[in-house]
Amino acid sequence: MKIFQCNHCDNPVFFENNLCEKCGASLGFHSGAGSLSALSKKKNGWETPADHGIPYQYCRNHDHNACNWLVKAGGEQPLCEACRLNGIIPDLGSPENLKAWQNLELAKHRLVYELLCLGLSIESKASAPETGLSFNFLSDDSAGSGRNGIVTGHSRGTITINIAEAHSAYREKTREKMGESYRTLIGHFRHEIGHYYWELMVRSDSGLLKGFRGLFGDERVDYSETLQRYYDNGPPKDWRERFLSAYCAAHPWEDWAETWAHYLHMVDTLETAHAFGLRLNPRIDTLPNLNMPPDFDPFLSTDFRDIVDDYVSLSLAINSINRSMGQPDLYPFVLSPPAVEKLDFVHRLLRRQ
Repeated sequence: MKIFQCNHCDNPVFFENNLCEKCGASLGFHSGAGSLSALSKKKNGWETPADHGIPYQYCRNHDHNACNWLVKAGGEQPLCEACRLNGIIPDLGSPENLKAWQNLELAKHRLVYELLCLGLSIESKASAPETGLSFNFLSDDSAGSGRNGIVTGHSRGTITINIAEAHSAYREKTREKMGESYRTLIGHFRHEIGHYYWELMVRSDSGLLKGFRGLFGDERVDYSETLQRYYDNGPPKDWRERFLSAYCAAHPWEDWAETWAHYLHMVDTLETAHAFGLRLNPRIDTLPNLNMPPDFDPFLSTDFRDIVDDYVSLSLAINSINRSMGQPDLYPFVLSPPAVEKLDFVHRLLRRQ
């Protein structure tokens, strides 16, 4: 994620900010320009410095403190690119639901920002019913949720997320129960959107599908059976030598979605490091290959090896800093050669975009 600067007072501002903490200026995110700008109030709306004379208004969900993105004033669409992807949202009459939804929207907006940076197609089901994307945020007490409650997942472009995942206590309890080393809201979004883009980009391309099966396995094996086998027996003992996470071993589709999510983790983290001008030059002679330059932008990189090398260096440093504070590793995973090859497949696919 980039860092931004208030163009009224030059104070650093961040992606989720509605106001500049220093000068109090209203801030709005212009998705087309990829910029967060201080706004000037005009008679017919807001103006940004980059679009002087063009009136904008906040996305309608700004009224709920759930969005700071801009849309053209007086247009037919009151929702921004991210919010118009919503299918079902929680009952906002409940303060607890409202807070959960705000957290979900923050993670979803970060996801959409990254998809835009990658040049990916983002269409809502309202405009493209067959191939579009929709998010349903549901709770276990939603009408018709069934005895087993709401299961986070993807089906034909519809991504469902249990709003309980917006609560850190629930995520931590579930993480321990499932034996996971990592569980976050942004992780859910990145994983499920991986399933969506597999259907959109890989399934219908015979060449890509052949390459996918060579790396991830044959997705035509029975999904329910293999998933149940995973839950009954766990992953194979050598999973760390072949996969990014234990869940990757459940089915080729899950291996793909986990790998896709990790690729998005990596480029987002590296973009943030790049935005802050971070560089690494470890003070130890035995780590000569763990340098990281401050001028590396992962969205412009053509060689995935550069991304891997810098990410390994960065994760080692940040994991060490976390341990100094008694915190778990920020990135508690090992990049085995087969996992790197799968990540490279995702990288090459996205470079085609």
